Amino acid sequence: MYKKTVLKNGLRIITVPMKNTRAVTVLVLVGTGSKYETKEINGISHFLEHMFGQGTSKRPNHQKIAETLDKVGGSWNFFTSKEFTGFWAKTRNVHLDLALDWVSDILLNSKFEPSKIKKEKGVIVEEINMYLDTPTRYIGDLWEELLYGDQPAGWHILGRKEIIQRLQRRDLLNYLRNHYSTLNTVVCVAGNFNQIECLRKIKKFFKKLCSRLPQPKVEVIEKQSKPQVLIHFKKTDQTHLCLGARGYDLFHPRRYTQEILATILGGNASARIHVLLREKGWAYYVYTSSEVYTDSGYIVTGAGVPNNKIEEVIKSTLKEYRKIKEKKVSLKELKKAKEYLKGSLALSLETSDARASFYAGQELLTGKILTPEEKFAKIDEVTPTAIQKLAQDIFRPEKLNLALIGPHKNQKKFQALLKI
Repeated sequence: MYKKTVLKNGLRIITVPMKNTRAVTVLVLVGTGSKYETKEINGISHFLEHMFGQGTSKRPNHQKIAETLDKVGGSWNFFTSKEFTGFWAKTRNVHLDLALDWVSDILLNSKFEPSKIKKEKGVIVEEINMYLDTPTRYIGDLWEELLYGDQPAGWHILGRKEIIQRLQRRDLLNYLRNHYSTLNTVVCVAGNFNQIECLRKIKKFFKKLCSRLPQPKVEVIEKQSKPQVLIHFKKTDQTHLCLGARGYDLFHPRRYTQEILATILGGNASARIHVLLREKGWAYYVYTSSEVYTDSGYIVTGAGVPNNKIEEVIKSTLKEYRKIKEKKVSLKELKKAKEYLKGSLALSLETSDARASFYAGQELLTGKILTPEEKFAKIDEVTPTAIQKLAQDIFRPEKLNLALIGPHKNQKKFQALLKI
């Protein structure tokens, strides 16, 4: 299903052949993101990602960069997370050479011109403004700020406007030099192609990537002894909340149990909390999800609810947490959650870009790739007893957290609600 090749310079290459498609995706993942930053340059990972699309010697501006793939009906994107940064291009498979040339050119030959750095600062400031004005997105940042506080894991990926305005070309180049290396990079090609020829081409296009030892990230410190609340006061028509608990990280054997627990609580339209809040007419969007980083993790329920119903929503959500601690889930409900997760994964891997992300992401973050079938087996191992024990471990007062955006100021009132 895939082949992993490690070059002498440490660059990892994953090739994922797919016969029944006319598409091919070239994805590059680099092991750096906002968790790798210092406070003085918070936001620089994302800023640098923006600058990769602003011009190379071959493609001198953003228009030329976009036009290269537009002319063949291709698609592309760049993205920054807390633990990695990515670049991808997707085209018809006959244009594989073009996609490889395009991605490698951006990664290795971007010029970072001062005039374009100045212009892009304005773009990023507006992106920050957009997030601040979008509670459904901003609440997630506040949630992680509450959990992790003043350390890289708690800082926002986009950074703060005043920091972005201060950053200079030398800062970007220093960060690039210290964090982009063959040793923390994975190149993945998924789709319809010849593996032998593809490997030869990847070696050719990415041979200039340096092999310097990249700087590591600071490990997360988790300290909590009582429930925590963070309120962002805003005059809104509804209150946006994230309510949940600290959980397990990407490497923990309970991570699959945690994912199933989240699915049962609110992972789909027939899950417990989703049905509860929708049937009462209290929410349009509601979910419960599991997040696993390399050094931390959590379960969180998010929703947008009427301002005057926020206390009832919190109590109702905590009641569902308590139920799953006190009574084992039925085999029928467990099977439904397992089949949902397996089905969602299988269907998501129908496209070349999703397939590339699936394999490259695992390789970058864990150094070990599980096939879909191996993941299915991990999911199938989870028992009702395992779910109950996990719930009993994480749904405790000293692990509970609540972040709110809305017209509220009384933190003590919400603190008093966090009982389980």
